[in-house]
Amino acid sequence: MNGTILLLILASVGLGAVAQVLMKLGMTAGPMNEALATGAPVRVVVAVLTSPGVMGGLALYGIATVLWLGVLSRVELSQAYPFVGLSFVLAAVLGYFVFADAVSATRVAGIALIVAGVVLVGRG
Repeated sequence: MNGTILLLILASVGLGAVAQVLMKLGMTAGPMNEALATGAPVRVVVAVLTSPGVMGGLALYGIATVLWLGVLSRVELSQAYPFVGLSFVLAAVLGYFVFADAVSATRVAGIALIVAGVVLVGRG
């Protein structure tokens, strides 16, 4: 796997993780909470469709998908797909810094296993 492919993979996975953060921010913003509290489906749909965080996250997912398609056109699926596991690592790190999510020792051990697995597959 060359450097360009690795960069495409990391960009795709990174954008996907940032997209998750944006969507979480969008779904926990004041107007969204108010809409969800009403339980009115139309109001919730309008709130989702007008949320900058949700829409920004979906846009980043679109870009990440285009990058991923570029990866899939050049690399064996069995070699590329395990890198998606890095999204769990990035989501945990971003969750910790952006949302003050708890990161237990068990979670850190799981993250370390994911990273080790990605390294092993990437070398194969």
